[in-house]
Amino acid sequence: MTIEQLYQRLMAEMGPRHWLETGVPPAETPWEVLWGGILVQNTNWRNVDYALANLKAATGFEPQRLLALTTAELTTLVRPAGFYRRKVPTLQALATWCRRYQFDLTTMRQLPAAQLRRELLAIHGIGDETADYFSMYVFNQPTLIVDTYLRRLLTWLGQPLPKTYLAAQRLLQANWTYDLAKAWEWHALVVDFGKQVKTPADFDGSFLAGQQVHLIQ
Repeated sequence: MTIEQLYQRLMAEMGPRHWLETGVPPAETPWEVLWGGILVQNTNWRNVDYALANLKAATGFEPQRLLALTTAELTTLVRPAGFYRRKVPTLQALATWCRRYQFDLTTMRQLPAAQLRRELLAIHGIGDETADYFSMYVFNQPTLIVDTYLRRLLTWLGQPLPKTYLAAQRLLQANWTYDLAKAWEWHALVVDFGKQVKTPADFDGSFLAGQQVHLIQ
């Protein structure tokens, strides 16, 4: 089975996820996706909700207003999400990067994909997975997010991915052609499948039991 065949099988069995239409990722604005993507690191979404509620009340999620806060003020707001000594500087650095483009999402969305990713990765506290998440869900760049759900699924399907993020991503990209809409649905399908099928026993009872994926290395 190819990646395209796996995508079509997931789509046929689970149906379109329509994440963006149904509020997944859960956010009122693209700015909330950015702040939430930083705050969720190393914690659960319940804690993030408290921190985001504080940010919304103080800033309306607007990056200009976030930058107007002192470090102490921002720390108090996001403390419920934990690891605030790492997350506060990252939030500030990300907002400062947005200021480079006059906080204009349209301008940022017009950046070449490689440049956008490179600039996001240059922000301390943003790694490959987070950069790709932002690229796709905020800046509308099609990409393949290599997360735990995807690694686990492909391992069960007999095609474990390379250990490093970029090597795994390159292998997938070499074996599939996709656009933004397809990349959105693929990620949503894999995540939703992974939330339902958590163990080898679950997988053995799933509609993908007995299937294998083969990628050209």
